[in-house]
Amino acid sequence: MTPSDASGRVALVTGANRGIGRAIATGLAERGLTVLLTARDPRQAEAAADSLRQAGRAVASYPLDVTDQAAVDRLAAWVAATYGRLDVLVNNAGAYYDTDQAAATVDLAIVRAAFEVNTLGPWRLCEAAIPLMRRHRYGRIVNVSSGSGAFAEAGAGTPAYSVSKAALNMLTVKLAAELRGSGILVNAACPGWVRTAMGGPGAPRSPEEGADTPIWLATLPDDGPSGGFFRDRRRIPW
Repeated sequence: MTPSDASGRVALVTGANRGIGRAIATGLAERGLTVLLTARDPRQAEAAADSLRQAGRAVASYPLDVTDQAAVDRLAAWVAATYGRLDVLVNNAGAYYDTDQAAATVDLAIVRAAFEVNTLGPWRLCEAAIPLMRRHRYGRIVNVSSGSGAFAEAGAGTPAYSVSKAALNMLTVKLAAELRGSGILVNAACPGWVRTAMGGPGAPRSPEEGADTPIWLATLPDDGPSGGFFRDRRRIPW
């Protein structure tokens, strides 16, 4: 398999102002895609975009809270009006790594908040993106998940985060099955333990290393996999 042609492709990356999201946006822009960087804080989104513009990349920024349906709808309308297409969606925005919680006593308000960001946020973006992808019978959806959401790796701890990521994995499988034959490939990626605000300074991987598999999935050729869960470009168990 060889990567798909990036010519004229438009990609949207959520949570792209820092960490893994920024590294994904940078990698896609370096491969010739026009990249739309989103973040809750419009100043942070624009600062990230501006740094890439200065390097000669085709990028734009847009403020987005993935928990706000109206904001997602406005973004989709803007993308349609401005570009007329959306080819790649990377659902990177994530939150609520609740190391201080236990499943037997968890604050369910934290669980609800985690689902809004980690599961329903990507779901909203997928519903907004898929009609634009269908226009050209081409799409790559990458859900940035975590080994914390894999049943094969599950243990105690981080209940809200883990269950919300497990639900994101199931969404990946469902969408891939529904979209089979449409030209739209849907996969989940575990970036590993990365030095980010969430991962902490002691993590062994850089943001660029964590971004490698999502970038690979975002640029798969037409005969690439769909409905899989990947780490280091290798399929891992759900």
